[in-house]
Amino acid sequence: MSTLIVDDEPLACDELAYLLKSHPEVDIVGQGRNGLEAVNLIKQLEPDLVFLDVQMPGLDGLGVIRRLAEKKIPLPYVIFATAFDQYAVQAFEVNAVDYLLKPIDKARLAKALEKARRLIEAHQTPPLDKIEAALGPADSRQPRHAKVVVRTENRMMLVDPNDVVYATIEDGLITVVARTLEGTSNYRTIEELQSFLPADTFWRVHRSYLVNIHRIREVVPWFKSTFLLKMDDKKQTEVPVSRAQTRRLRELLKL
Repeated sequence: MSTLIVDDEPLACDELAYLLKSHPEVDIVGQGRNGLEAVNLIKQLEPDLVFLDVQMPGLDGLGVIRRLAEKKIPLPYVIFATAFDQYAVQAFEVNAVDYLLKPIDKARLAKALEKARRLIEAHQTPPLDKIEAALGPADSRQPRHAKVVVRTENRMMLVDPNDVVYATIEDGLITVVARTLEGTSNYRTIEELQSFLPADTFWRVHRSYLVNIHRIREVVPWFKSTFLLKMDDKKQTEVPVSRAQTRRLRELLKL
């Protein structure tokens, strides 16, 4: 069984890959770190089986299934592997082979693999129409209320999008600043982070900055008719507005 592992925690990926080494019928063809990578790797590699985490930055596990269905990409068999049990019902509604809780038990893993093997050998393809119906209408697919994972002091904090003040990227690393904390994100680009957040609240004011428009405290005139935005964080950070976005700022705030 050609198998793909997708998890935003490298240690979790490595642990699962180690456990799978004792199953010679499993051929690990790749590993992904987030949902967007999962979609691309599934399209490229066409694996028989995917071990998929549920909560990941950018696009969660169920979101991966949605995206594949929307793009009419052939669905692999999916085993969800997660630390959270509250998504089990949804997982089985989208025809998941199994739902494993971390830390993964060797016996449960073996049973899940045996179930997947039987389905693959029987050439029973996942029912796309039933999966799309289970996912619900397109309007319900936007992850407006999902939490943003922020890593700070070796902890992973879940932050409500409304509490995010701004995000910035430097040397490929995204920093998220919220009302009460600051840390880094697993997103690779500002675009990925922006796609996860409410479009009517977050604005890309500069190629390196994404701001929550409800967390702008003050607009500060800058040189050559441009502006800085003083944000509502502890440091009252001043964020530059690019020339291309200055016109939108004038329209937004009636300047």
